[in-house]
Amino acid sequence: MENYYNPEDLKKFGKIGEFQKELADKFFDYYGAVFAEGALTAREKSLIALAVAHAVQCPYCIDAYTTDTLEKGCSETEMMEAVHVSAAIRGGASLVHGVQMMNKAKELSM
Repeated sequence: MENYYNPEDLKKFGKIGEFQKELADKFFDYYGAVFAEGALTAREKSLIALAVAHAVQCPYCIDAYTTDTLEKGCSETEMMEAVHVSAAIRGGASLVHGVQMMNKAKELSM
């Protein structure tokens, strides 16, 4: 079955500089610096990336960081907990925006 998302395209990510090498190089330098060991371990950063990948719903990122977290020794339980954190934050964000709806409804009802 064909779909828009092609898992094979993830392997081509390094070639995004084909049309603008200078900007791609800057991005990859930044990306590498972000994921370098720092106050957070590479393992912690990978779990955060996995959670964010689910929040932004990027299938390429989900594939990449599922692999990366497993390679960094994360358990499936830890990975799923990170996904649940993402779901809770995303759900909370939707609900807190309900306050905006309530404010507008009250304004229009006056």
